[in-house]
Amino acid sequence: TLANLGLQEVISYRLTSPEAEARLSPTGSQAEISQYIEIQNPITVEKRVLRRSLMACVLEALEKNVRQRERLLLFEIGPVFLPNNDDQLPKEAPRLAIAMTGLSISSAWDQKTSQLMDFFDLKGVIESLLQGLHIKEYTLTPDAHASFHPGKCAILSIEGKPIGWFGELHPKVKENYAFLDAPVLAADLDLNLLYSLSPKDFIAEPLTAYPPIIEDLSMIVTETITSAEIEKVMYSVGGFLLKHVSLFDIFRAEQIGEGNKSMAYRLTYQAPNRTLTDKDVGKIRERIIKQLEKELNAKIRKAD
Repeated sequence: TLANLGLQEVISYRLTSPEAEARLSPTGSQAEISQYIEIQNPITVEKRVLRRSLMACVLEALEKNVRQRERLLLFEIGPVFLPNNDDQLPKEAPRLAIAMTGLSISSAWDQKTSQLMDFFDLKGVIESLLQGLHIKEYTLTPDAHASFHPGKCAILSIEGKPIGWFGELHPKVKENYAFLDAPVLAADLDLNLLYSLSPKDFIAEPLTAYPPIIEDLSMIVTETITSAEIEKVMYSVGGFLLKHVSLFDIFRAEQIGEGNKSMAYRLTYQAPNRTLTDKDVGKIRERIIKQLEKELNAKIRKAD
């Protein structure tokens, strides 16, 4: 799935050094040597312990190749090695790491300008991966992590279990590498959990021949309300007829009040066995609006 999305797989050394992994910290602080599995006869001081972070390895690969292409998207699947007090052998935890930087779209004769990749490009990769694994129930929640930029970091959870963090690298972490000016996006995910929570059996549904009804719904909510909370209410009330909800606009201004924001969504309704009428959709819309007002204190904006 990741390869089909345009990412390139890399395979890095499992041997590293505490100093190399310390670059993931904004302060450059190192983990205690007791937290690593040490090699008794290392061939070099740079490879004297087994790695604890897969993301550090992928960022090193990105650093070495960042000047070779105008856009670079890498991923690696492999274990990290954690001391196991109950056994002489370490715990080998499979991880998935992603690192991306550069242009969103490669330069071409018909593509004169392209913006740089940002947080939402990586978010799209994560969501496409989840779709490829047939994982429908998940949450992406804003969060804080030492390696990531404040306000540009999220945690992925499936069935309430944290899978890992992703986002834009913290500016001070980025300074520890020889990257270019473009933002650097990265992710570090628990592959065991990701795989175990993905359904092994799933149902394929045929495309319906009946046309959808598409309408927009705009509302004013407080800044603390997230899009995920709004979409959860819409889907729970809309049922199987509400096929898709998409946020297409966020607006802030004095006329809607300080501490508030206007959020506009495009809703797609579609039935598998008949053509929906405006009356059908109207009933669902009214239930959605009532629930939004009840749960989130949303104020629905009327069309001019």
